[in-house]
Parts: sequence; structure tokens; C-alpha cells
Amino acid sequence: MQVTLDGCCGEGGGAHGLVRAGHYVVGVDTDASCRDGYLRSGAHEFICADILEVLADRGFMARFTSATLHPPCQYYSWMSHCRPELAATYPELISPIQPLADALGIPYLIENVEGARAWLRKPVTLCMFMFGRPLYRHRLLEAVGGLVLAPPEPPGGFWPGIRRDPACGWPHPVATARAGHWEPGRFVSVAGHERKQPVLEAMELSTRPEGWMSNRDRVKEAIPPYLGYWIAQQFGQITQ
Repeated sequence: MQVTLDGCCGEGGGAHGLVRAGHYVVGVDTDASCRDGYLRSGAHEFICADILEVLADRGFMARFTSATLHPPCQYYSWMSHCRPELAATYPELISPIQPLADALGIPYLIENVEGARAWLRKPVTLCMFMFGRPLYRHRLLEAVGGLVLAPPEPPGGFWPGIRRDPACGWPHPVATARAGHWEPGRFVSVAGHERKQPVLEAMELSTRPEGWMSNRDRVKEAIPPYLGYWIAQQFGQITQ
């Protein structure tokens, strides 16, 4: 069984997918209020701790066969890029995480927003539209330790008048800027709509009638479970 550390875990969107794929998942977050939501996701353990201290504890990390790491994205967001004074109020954790995780000798990935590209090593760009959801949401994944990510191939054929997004290579049938602002139910936008049912469904966070996440910020920052499941499949491709 894969025993996976889920660092900076929030309330367990990605963890739900990892568990569904058969992983034993242990979450780490400095925010103790994430505990109840995280365990409702199906994850097995939650530890309130600093991820840098956890990664540096070789004895503790010896129990894990893989890791997914999700440093807070605020520092790398486009808004912070435009406002250095705002960026200074958030931690930059990718740089200190990388050498600690490298030293463990296990496959791992770091996930973050598009604005973090300069901090990540050869990241792969994923769009949630790749997974058949009416949602444009790009995430960058850096894979290390023998982990090789193989994103879904873009559909072939002609898409007259439909632009392929330069970052993910997939067609975007509706302009990204209009996501969530026309034909209800066709596409959704997460930001500003986090507790609406179409968003919870597109994010796959409505396994309970009200979804398991406690507030809109947790939804906004979540990794969709289907992305967690896909990540688990990628770990499964590694030959030991």
C-alpha cells in the first residue's frame, strides 16, 4: 500500500482522490481547524504541524512511500505578482520544501498555481477541462523521484474557431475570462462561487449534500478529488 504524506493539506480535496485509489493518507497543515473537514474527506490521519519541520524529520518520514505537497499559493498568485507589498505578507515555501523533499528519496510532487512557474522545476500544466469537467482551472505540478506525469492528450480533429489554450494545449470552447458568466451549467468559475452547487459538482466536492468543506476559502484552495485520483495513478506507474 502507498502511504502518502499530504503536505499543506487543507480540508482534503486531493486526499479524497488518493484514498479512493487505495492510498493511506496522512495530512499535515498548520491550521488545526482543517482537521474535521480533512478527516471527513476519508483521509486517515491529520497532524497539525509545520511542513518544513515534518519533512526534516527523517525518522517520521521513513513511514511514507510518496508525498504530495501543496504550498500556500497566495505568494505566487498573479495578484501578489502585481503587488510586492502583498506578496511579502505570505510565505514562500516552494524553495525550502524542495531540498528537504529531495533528500527523502521518495517520489513526490509539488502542486501550485500558474504564477509559481518560476519556482518549479519543469512543471506540467494541467487543466480541469482535461478531466471532463466544465471548469477551466490550471495547476502546475513538479514531479520528482522517478515520478513522470503524463497529462491526458488533447483531443484531435478540427475545432473551427476554437482557440487552444497556450498553457495547457487544450481547446477552450468559451473564452476563459467568461467562465461562469454565461449559460449556467455549461462552465463554472470557482472564484466567487465556491459554495454554489454547480461549482461543488464540477470540483467533485459534493459527496455529501452540503459538501464536506467548511467554508468557501477551503473550496477555493482545494485540489479536486479527481485530480488526486489521477495523481495516485501516476504514482502507480513507477516501477520499483
